[in-house]
Amino acid sequence: MVQHEIREVVENMAGGVGKAYRYHIVSADKLYGHGRMYAKVVLPPGSTIGWHQHIHETEPYYILSGEGTFIDNDKSRTTVHAGDICTIEPGQWHSMENNSSEDLVFIALIYND
Repeated sequence: MVQHEIREVVENMAGGVGKAYRYHIVSADKLYGHGRMYAKVVLPPGSTIGWHQHIHETEPYYILSGEGTFIDNDKSRTTVHAGDICTIEPGQWHSMENNSSEDLVFIALIYND
């Protein structure tokens, strides 16, 4: 089966600032109850994903391009680039900021613990 990506514009993602573009790779119904999202996320310059928690689920980010600041559960801030993986474990909080002049692009998968 071949399908086309589905693009969604999200304003103030998880209480963040600005727009984010989510390109669903697999829809939630095709994850068959194992998770709720598998998508490419594009965070334009100046946009953020707000501080939020994952209950009973894990979310790794795989950075494809650009540069951003990942804020981890302990509120530590780490600059991330292509090839970096940010993992949010069940019960943890996190956020992401794009303070650069280019898009930050990453893959996000939210799956159940």
